[in-house]
Amino acid sequence: MKTIVLSVALLSALAGGCAHVATPSVDAGAPAAEYVGTTEPFAANAVYFVLTDRFANGDPANDQREQGGPDPARRTFDRPTPGAEASGDNIGYLGGDFRGLLDNAGYIADMGFGAVWLTPIVDNPDEAFTGGDPIQSDAFFKDRGKTGFHGYWGVNFFELDEHLPSAGLDFAGLTAGLREHGLVTVLDIVANHGSPSFTMPVDQPKFGEIHDADGTLVADHQNLAPAELDPAGNPLHAFFHDEPDLAQLSNLDDTNPAVLDYFVRAYSQWIDQGAGAFRIDTIRHVPHPFWKAFSDRIRAQHPGFFMFGEAFDHEAANIAPHTWPENGGVSVLDFPLKAALQEVFGTADAGYETLAGALYLVDGPYTNPYELMTFYDNHDMPRMQADDAGFVDAHNWLFTARGIPVIYYGSEIGFMRGTGEHAGNRNYFGQARIDAAVGHPIREQLVRIANLRAATPALQRGLQLNVQLEGERAAFYRVLQHGGDAQIALVLLNKGDAPAAFEVERYLQAGRWRDALDGGRVEVADVGPLRATVPAHGVKVFVLDAPVRDAELAAALDIAMAGARRGD
Repeated sequence: MKTIVLSVALLSALAGGCAHVATPSVDAGAPAAEYVGTTEPFAANAVYFVLTDRFANGDPANDQREQGGPDPARRTFDRPTPGAEASGDNIGYLGGDFRGLLDNAGYIADMGFGAVWLTPIVDNPDEAFTGGDPIQSDAFFKDRGKTGFHGYWGVNFFELDEHLPSAGLDFAGLTAGLREHGLVTVLDIVANHGSPSFTMPVDQPKFGEIHDADGTLVADHQNLAPAELDPAGNPLHAFFHDEPDLAQLSNLDDTNPAVLDYFVRAYSQWIDQGAGAFRIDTIRHVPHPFWKAFSDRIRAQHPGFFMFGEAFDHEAANIAPHTWPENGGVSVLDFPLKAALQEVFGTADAGYETLAGALYLVDGPYTNPYELMTFYDNHDMPRMQADDAGFVDAHNWLFTARGIPVIYYGSEIGFMRGTGEHAGNRNYFGQARIDAAVGHPIREQLVRIANLRAATPALQRGLQLNVQLEGERAAFYRVLQHGGDAQIALVLLNKGDAPAAFEVERYLQAGRWRDALDGGRVEVADVGPLRATVPAHGVKVFVLDAPVRDAELAAALDIAMAGARRGD
């Protein structure tokens, strides 16, 4: 077994033939410095993301199995994807609903999650789309024969889609029930598009339409191509741009004050019914002034309301402006880090050094990198291709490193790993798999590390100070000294196939450290070091519940604190 020495100071001492000298301490009489990555309350949560129709069918009575009528081209329930029979992909509704989600709230909370992100809940068309291009197993933005099972084809943004509620369980009931399990409801919202709106052989009901709270038709594409619309002359076209954006979806006019007012009213209604945060779909398809006005109005009613957006772009410089206060101050899903995570924990098996550049811990473009939503895959891309150990390693990183972790439903068992959107990525999970997941090796380790994060403020909000990101080993500190909290966590990660011995001295503060995962205490003297063996594909977290006293650690944290946020 090879011992990895992480201390530059120790190497220097050995080279000079000198004994190690204890690092000076911070003046105990000086005011305590503040060390914190984020003060955002939502950062306490890790997020479990469900595509609601695909999670669990708790109430077959709301399946709407006859919806769309006898025409097989228009029926909405159970439509296997042509060419994807082996993968089980389906472009129809499969029955997942609020009851199935609430029935399994304990399953989610037990894993250590504090929030559930669910796909849009608003009313979608009642037929399959007959326009567009034929869908296939390798299709992207090909929607013929597809239904609104995913929720992103909104028609009335004030009305629940009929596939989701049950008798006695509306959205307010769902959010209240989730709260009883300690879960915040994150609602997926859309403001750049409605339903597919043109290329239908014959105009279909609801497609291309938008209705107000009282059911009034306020916009209708009328099955016209964007260039054929007359926004200035036809009141029903005024909600739309007259140029296309995504596939055949309506392209809503963000410059129209009525559009902004519509969405503020609609989404405020769902906050009033218990939505605790928003995930904003396709945020980059709407200019910043809209989001600035939207967020200002939402937060005027609900101060500090947390939102994060989806900008499918792997360049930090392109997605970071969404986080800036002048553009609305909305966090984002961390796509640049996602790309690196797939390299490190997927089949490429890249080293931990691959992650370093995407962290932007100092002098980065984001308002605050500690508030980014970190993830390795979702419903719009292939699931991560990794073995069980790869998923375990990925979770050990996500739940200890900077950011707010997001896990896509099923990843706790490696469900449909490596598959794309129409090859199994959105397959139905179901109660049988949920029940069988308890005890799965990926889930067992996820429960362990996620519950540790939930119980450890430094892992939620502390500054990150890297000691080593190299090959199969990573070592870093998370330090929180703010608002009465004083906690230092040392994280050691090993994604190798053999145990790894760590010897950590750099930035190490003397004291009685507790082994947060495995129990016990480790006494660290002034001269250090801390030695530990991390199992194959394992993690060790040592926690010191004390203020920062080590001068070397304080100096490094001062630099990290000064450069952590844009404008610092």
